[in-house]
Amino acid sequence: MAIGKAAALSEADRERIRQAVHAAEQQTSAEIVPMIVARSGLYRDAQHWAGLITALTMLAVLLAVEVSWLPWGWHASNAGWLVLAVMLAYAGGSWIGTLPPVIRLLTSPTRMRHKVALRAERAFAQHAISQTRERTGVLIMLSMLERQIYVLPDRSLAGLVSVDRWKQVVQAAVERLQRGDIVEGLTHAIAACGVVLADACPARPGDNPNELPDHVIDER
Repeated sequence: MAIGKAAALSEADRERIRQAVHAAEQQTSAEIVPMIVARSGLYRDAQHWAGLITALTMLAVLLAVEVSWLPWGWHASNAGWLVLAVMLAYAGGSWIGTLPPVIRLLTSPTRMRHKVALRAERAFAQHAISQTRERTGVLIMLSMLERQIYVLPDRSLAGLVSVDRWKQVVQAAVERLQRGDIVEGLTHAIAACGVVLADACPARPGDNPNELPDHVIDER
């Protein structure tokens, strides 16, 4: 799902997110972990494609205007300049291919979704979200470059919550994230997640420990 441009979180923003997690977890025995990452993949192939497209464009342009820059015929040195120009064009295109808008243009949505899913799974293990008493941790991850939000529940929740309900959690955040309001979008997703989890695994009075930190994990 599309999200807006990244911005640094202030202490007030972090506290809002922490409070949203705390409030949501009062309704459920599950644990919610919000996370923001700069990107989920390197997408080096986007750099190569951008370099190749730029190099081929440069070659086509030089050959198209050959008459103006080779008025006295073809010489061996001309070939060297031609190769050099194409190589420089490839290098410049490869640098352009590191820019987020170009990466998104040259990478399929399916591949980006796959990268985001893999990044979420790695974060789930890295931050020990599975180490809850009843395996009821939920990761809500924003990946900025891909402009996607991904919700990854622990395995014990798979049979308790349908895919459509997790999509509702994502949808709760989308409109605000598209406007670039990361904090508002994330807090709405957390609140929606709390409602879903309250139905699936409601809190037990006197037995609802806070097993994971409530703060947002910001790895940008």
